[in-house]
Amino acid sequence: MGALRIILTIVFILICIALVVLVLMQEGKSAGLGSISGAAETYWGKNKGRSMEGFLVRTTKILAVLFMVVAVILNLNVF
Repeated sequence: MGALRIILTIVFILICIALVVLVLMQEGKSAGLGSISGAAETYWGKNKGRSMEGFLVRTTKILAVLFMVVAVILNLNVF
């Protein structure tokens, strides 16, 4: 069971690094002053789910859930 704990710890560290990188790659909610004048209603603003920003948000949510699940599994002390 010690090998499984080592593997889960390595997976946990990789998820942590990926999560940090994804969060740093995302734009802030107030990125650009164009949103004040309505310039956010462009093609990329309307189709955010299909853009790179939408991909980053979706991947961040998935990795956050995996982070929590692996953290709980590692703290069960079953291994």
